[in-house]
Amino acid sequence: MTEAWGPDDDEPRRHHGPVRVRVPAKINMHLGVGPLRPDGYHELNTVYHAISLFDELTARPGDTLALTMEGEGAGSLALDETNLIIRAARALAARARVPAHARLHLRKTIPLAAGLAGGSADAAATLLACDLLWGTGMSRDELAEIGATLGSDVPFLLHGGTALGTGHGESVSPILARPTTWHWVVAVADGGLSTPEVYAKLDALRESPFPPKAVPGADDLMSALRQRDPAVLGAALANDLQPAAIALRPELSGVLEAGQEAGALAALVSGSGPTCVFLAAGAADAERIAGVLNAAGICREAVTARGPMPGARVT
Repeated sequence: MTEAWGPDDDEPRRHHGPVRVRVPAKINMHLGVGPLRPDGYHELNTVYHAISLFDELTARPGDTLALTMEGEGAGSLALDETNLIIRAARALAARARVPAHARLHLRKTIPLAAGLAGGSADAAATLLACDLLWGTGMSRDELAEIGATLGSDVPFLLHGGTALGTGHGESVSPILARPTTWHWVVAVADGGLSTPEVYAKLDALRESPFPPKAVPGADDLMSALRQRDPAVLGAALANDLQPAAIALRPELSGVLEAGQEAGALAALVSGSGPTCVFLAAGAADAERIAGVLNAAGICREAVTARGPMPGARVT
């Protein structure tokens, strides 16, 4: 489905039927966290990577703004004004000066509070779906500007692929490299971790007598992407938030060790955790590693994924 234009139209027409948007999860191949800024954010230098775990949002015309959902988090995820989907729809309506009227339905498979940016993904999907439903005619960059007010990961998830994020993550620049598919195992934990709590724990650890060593800059990671060698890429993966996530959930150390013992080229806490991700040499290795982790029963579920994936797209 694309924007519909009439021969004499000055703007896109509204879609009268449902608009369905699929949006991927993200992992951070590199996450360098700077000191806390006066605005309450940490300065970030990160490399985003969109992977093949997806949520789907459907937008239909409505007389009010309403949200329903199925799948991961159903019954526990608030569907009120605190939900990023509702906030995204209202932010777009306010910018476009249109009524925030839509019936939204979320099919969720990205786990909650898992370090995979599921909430930000859903906000990105909402911005795209409602833009088409309401005929606001905004560019993806304009939608990303709105998304940056909602969450640091939202602009990236509108674009997808692999990209460098700076500021507090909202400034996104695509990383140009020859097309390469990377194979991952995603080990989903039972329960989530609060992102603010993980950042606060990192701040506390940095004030302790034995602070964790800060990860180097992203130059090695970007060089590794251009070399297209999984072993080289694995050696360059890094996450400043990993020690904080492990301090809050010590059992994550065992998950990381199990994946490496099963043959993963690298093991990493994804973002603020508690999901762990493992780089595999290929698709067959990823399947084998996921099987080992599932048989060990040390995570809720281990699944395979590949990347990079496009950002939010109409299906």
